[in-house]
Amino acid sequence: MQGIKSHFIPTEAKAQYINSLLRVGFDTIDFGSFVSPKAIPQMRDTAEVLEQLDLSKTKSKLLAIIANVRGANDAAQFSEIDYLGYPFSISENFQMRNTHKTIAQSIETLQEILLIANRSNKEVVAYLSMGFGNPYGDPWNVDIVGEWTERLSHMGVKILSLSDTIGSSTPEVIDYLFSNLIPKYPEIEFGAHLHTTPDTWHEKIDAAYKAGCRRFDGAIKGYGGCPMAKDELTGNMPTEKLVSYFTEQKAETGIRPMSFESAYNQALQVFL
Repeated sequence: MQGIKSHFIPTEAKAQYINSLLRVGFDTIDFGSFVSPKAIPQMRDTAEVLEQLDLSKTKSKLLAIIANVRGANDAAQFSEIDYLGYPFSISENFQMRNTHKTIAQSIETLQEILLIANRSNKEVVAYLSMGFGNPYGDPWNVDIVGEWTERLSHMGVKILSLSDTIGSSTPEVIDYLFSNLIPKYPEIEFGAHLHTTPDTWHEKIDAAYKAGCRRFDGAIKGYGGCPMAKDELTGNMPTEKLVSYFTEQKAETGIRPMSFESAYNQALQVFL
């Protein structure tokens, strides 16, 4: 929802939609962001949305995106939240664009967020933005990704989502990174946050899955995106495509088909 700037989605509508997602059986729901309301006005009501969520009959965990220490402290006040998601970029340009910090400053922020998460019994999900390529002219190669993975591992990051914010990833790079990093860092749960065009979704999921990745981010119909990335963004990975692929692979997802259909229809009403 955060990338929608044309109108403000009412708090009740957000909560109703997220409640429908909570009934599906997803492992984790990225439900909101504790970020500057000036930067991302769509997320200014995250605390109010949280109050309206029915968590009594779900096993899904809640994740909130935060961009600084203040946001982490705000999110830490809510026992209902399990994960703090922090976008860390190995692109200096994108880090400045996304959080107004240099990479050096972002590392310091992440260290403080890890301490806050530990004190509040939460886990940090670090998103390694520009993990599959860089359109801004910054240095990028698979060795740089490996070096940052090593550093974040030493800092105590246990969940690391390699993020393709601009849809530039290729099956070859996806396969290389996951097939090398997953066995090297068994203490880390690796995830795939992939953006895609309509004709490349299958090859990207397939490469990540066959390389050992089992944590995938998706958005119904591919709606949304990072509002700080380039304007010509491709879409998020459509959740329905992920479900289709995992059904094809006979993989156990825990997803309830009828509940997913209901949430899908709800999305069509919310994202008009």
